[in-house]
Amino acid sequence: MRAASSRRHDVSSVAAFDPERLLAVLARHDVEFVLVGALAARLQGFPRLTADAALTPRDTRKNLERLASALRELDARVFTESVPEGLAFGCTASALGRAALWNLVTGAGRVDIIFRPAGIASYEELRAGAVEFVVHDITLYAASLRDILRSKEAADRPQDRQDAIILREMLAADDAARDLGTP
Repeated sequence: MRAASSRRHDVSSVAAFDPERLLAVLARHDVEFVLVGALAARLQGFPRLTADAALTPRDTRKNLERLASALRELDARVFTESVPEGLAFGCTASALGRAALWNLVTGAGRVDIIFRPAGIASYEELRAGAVEFVVHDITLYAASLRDILRSKEAADRPQDRQDAIILREMLAADDAARDLGTP
């Protein structure tokens, strides 16, 4: 029998998901991004709850500088299963630009920065089809259900396959309503 590790992680120090705070900080720093994943779908009626945000930022140097500043304000740290409270990192525009994906834990909860979601060619492609929302007086953009579905089909993880079933049903219902002339 092995002794328990003396290293203990204070999981209680991990902030609860606070999308209002996250969005307020991103807006205050003028970060250009599109919400992707379950939170973006949830804004459009998707029934599954989520405890994190996933976003695709515009990858210009100026926007990455604004994003890095916002993430520093949120005390962003790299999330790992073994260290759920996160690992410190040099949160700079150049550091952010060196990886395709960042799994972070922040003062507003978990945040995934995904520069190229599966099945999506670019931020510009994603933004072109995005749906505009005003949430807590903040204008933001969420990936369209069709783009979310396309990305989930391309990623093809077990949760993505389950979500894709629901997304297809939502899109079919929207198409049927449009064919009948209802909003």
